[in-house]
Amino acid sequence: MILALAIGLTILVVTLTLFIRDADLPKMPPDNPFKVHDERKARIYENLRDLQFELRLGKLSDEDYAKSKTGLQTELARVLAEVDALKATLGVPAKAKAK
Repeated sequence: MILALAIGLTILVVTLTLFIRDADLPKMPPDNPFKVHDERKARIYENLRDLQFELRLGKLSDEDYAKSKTGLQTELARVLAEVDALKATLGVPAKAKAK
């Protein structure tokens, strides 16, 4: 009895699953194309803060700090350029510059 019920339930679930259409599924919100860039920027800013903290603690020499900071700033500039290129591609207006 229980085996027959389990088999019947399995057949029902498989049958219903096969007949679900894309139109029946809820619409997903569009992905934010800037999400990856925002996460990368946040990670770079966090690394810059950590770098400055380590310099203050004396864990880094001035030369190592300058080299690491330059590398992070270069990476940040690359990310910001990618954001600008993506905005241009999507037709997103640029923010007005502060006076």
